[in-house]
Amino acid sequence: MACISKTDYVLWRECAKNAWLRLYRPDIYYATELTEFEQSIIDAGIEVEGAARALFPSGTLIGGSHSEAQQKTAELLAAKSGTLFQPVFEKDGLLAAIDVLQFDHTEGQCSIYEIKSSTQLEDEHLYDLAYQVVLLRKAGRSVTRACLIHLNPNYTRQGELDLNYLFAIVDMTSQVDQVADSVALGMEQARAYLLAEAEPRGPCSCIYKGRSRHCSTFRYSNPKVPDYGIHDIARIGNSPDTLKQLVDAGVLTLDQVPSNIRLSDAQKTQVRVYHSGETVIDKRSIAREFGELNFPLHFIDYETYAPALPRFDRFFPYDQIPLQYSVHIVGSPGEEPIHCDFLHSGSADPTASFLCSLEQHVGSFGSLIVWNKSFESQVNDRIAQRVPEVRSYLAEVNDRMYDLKDIFAKQYFVHRDLLGKTSIKSVLPVLASELNYSTLAIRNGASAAIAWSELLSGELTAKESADLAAKLRAYCTLDSYGMVAIWRALLALVES
Repeated sequence: MACISKTDYVLWRECAKNAWLRLYRPDIYYATELTEFEQSIIDAGIEVEGAARALFPSGTLIGGSHSEAQQKTAELLAAKSGTLFQPVFEKDGLLAAIDVLQFDHTEGQCSIYEIKSSTQLEDEHLYDLAYQVVLLRKAGRSVTRACLIHLNPNYTRQGELDLNYLFAIVDMTSQVDQVADSVALGMEQARAYLLAEAEPRGPCSCIYKGRSRHCSTFRYSNPKVPDYGIHDIARIGNSPDTLKQLVDAGVLTLDQVPSNIRLSDAQKTQVRVYHSGETVIDKRSIAREFGELNFPLHFIDYETYAPALPRFDRFFPYDQIPLQYSVHIVGSPGEEPIHCDFLHSGSADPTASFLCSLEQHVGSFGSLIVWNKSFESQVNDRIAQRVPEVRSYLAEVNDRMYDLKDIFAKQYFVHRDLLGKTSIKSVLPVLASELNYSTLAIRNGASAAIAWSELLSGELTAKESADLAAKLRAYCTLDSYGMVAIWRALLALVES
């Protein structure tokens, strides 16, 4: 390998050793398949890039291998083609494919555009763009304008997609020029690091980050780090100095954490519970919160799909499309729950039918029990914005919501096997082990999102749609019934 790509450089900035392993040990780097969530992000990026190219109607897309694309790029530039998609340039062992390049042959100058599927600019976007500018200038091209294109969060669809409003184009030339020298130095450092054939020794830099920010080869590079340890302490990633202090002291497991280390009360409780094996049950606080609930109790779970490009009128990028809910209604203490649900079928906007069903099953009194209240509340708020005549009803529904997750977030119940997590998929095995997501065909939100996208496409046969709908119903039903089971288990603990 004689050169590194922009992707290599971006990965090197995130975790240098991970980037090296991707090049020399693909068996390790690709040992774990992409999750459906990760794949959905990639797919969204491809979809957004394809849509953004329509902003440049005279552009020519370059394909093929890097060598073929380089040759085609040179030929088209020589032929005075003005706009190119994915032209490839290489210079001094550095390689990059440019999303959009506009070349002014009269002035001998070019403008480049980097397309992002996000709705806002991020720090890494600047370095991504600067890499391309530095490389092009090394290759003798005069880059006078460098821009980022991203989805406009304020765009609301009305009729056909209006690309001029759907996308925001931000001129980043001055910012790029400010960091160009440091980026050029970083590119040379990355090239030297990544072209060295000897594997870098020691752990990767992610050892100083919380678990959620670990690279894909973390386990290989950090074999002494346990599956559950200091990196899993709640919000430890927000305290990098504390995490670094622990790592540098060789403290990797929770039972090694010294008592004088600076941790929040919640973090201390997590560590103590793991070390002692005790279970924290604040019966008084749980009883107080449950005592404020009003029957009938509606244990309800919403499921939505949030495409990057808005599918329907009055939706914006990544707006949540309400496609499904499941509700278990407990009329009085000790009563068995009644189950009702809704699942949209077809390719039209489901908002009206979702709302109609919700009003039918969730009346004007009784508490709504949810897991992560902010999500359902936000979905209701967005429906109210699209359908103003139901605003008062949905505001009342939001006022009646109670977040069952609060019991665990507030540490009224802390169990060693929760591993510091508060998701329903973590709590359910501890308090209702008879219920299990592993038996379902659809087990998580990412899988469900893919299924909803397929249902909305209108391309499935009637049997395929029915089969997929049954799988989605089973998944959503377990979410709402799981809350019933957790509520009952907590009640039993309080009463005992």
